[in-house]
Amino acid sequence: MPKLAVFPKAFMHALCKDGSMRIAEWIALAEPLQVSGLEWYAGFLEMQDRNKWNTLRRLAEQSGKTIPMLCCSPDFTHSDVAHRKKEVEKQKYWIEMSAEMGASYCRVLSGQRRPDLGIEEGISYAKDCIEECLPMAQQYGITLIIENHYKDDFWEYPEFAQKKDIFYQLVNQIRHPNFGVNYDPSNTFLAGEDPIDLLNLVVDRVVTMHASDRFLLSGSIEDLRREEIGVEGYAKRLSHGEIGKGLNDYDTIFKLLNGAGFNGWISVEDGVDGMDQLERSVLFLRQKIKLYWPEFK
Repeated sequence: MPKLAVFPKAFMHALCKDGSMRIAEWIALAEPLQVSGLEWYAGFLEMQDRNKWNTLRRLAEQSGKTIPMLCCSPDFTHSDVAHRKKEVEKQKYWIEMSAEMGASYCRVLSGQRRPDLGIEEGISYAKDCIEECLPMAQQYGITLIIENHYKDDFWEYPEFAQKKDIFYQLVNQIRHPNFGVNYDPSNTFLAGEDPIDLLNLVVDRVVTMHASDRFLLSGSIEDLRREEIGVEGYAKRLSHGEIGKGLNDYDTIFKLLNGAGFNGWISVEDGVDGMDQLERSVLFLRQKIKLYWPEFK
């Protein structure tokens, strides 16, 4: 049956950029939540010292949580072969990090959608890089999970495989027991597409999920398109919101996942308006999951 984890979406800058929050503080904030896991991010400042890995893992486990997933953002679509090689080495390092933190899943992405990048070229770059990482993932017992992503917090360009047709082509070209999909329904709205359409295409490959709800604070998707290029991170008009109050149809999503035999981790990306919001989102998801997996506790 599925298990719930949470991700510190509201604290990424504090944990990854200015160091104004320590990982121990985030663990303490998450401890009262009714979830089993904490999704980790490879870019946490404290994770840059590998001597701290075991200590941080123990802190999470002492709070009653495990670390099931490591969130990473490799950029495999750069035209320069040396750049791609560095990204592969980073991903291999993150695979090792995942294993030492006790995780079973490590995220990969395709890379940034640079203006001069062709579709076939981008798919080829991403496929080759991911396949180069898979033997090491298998060696460490890690499953690489590719997300239908929008844009990493620290990227200039959106995800290359943002559109479902490109994402499906890439996923369909990689067949390996240690490779699957991390499905994020909210991101498909930002591609101007229907999350159910994407799920129907890849439901048999989904092994983990990000749960959130997404809103545009103002304007339209077309306005967002004009703002998302060449600017680090998310456009200001884009906002995460409380789960259950946005556009996602979680009944249909969970019905399809249940029908496909899904029993993986669902990581909650929420709380940008406070921990009370995150707690309400967790409660909403627990109630919905219970409807489709009655054995869920």
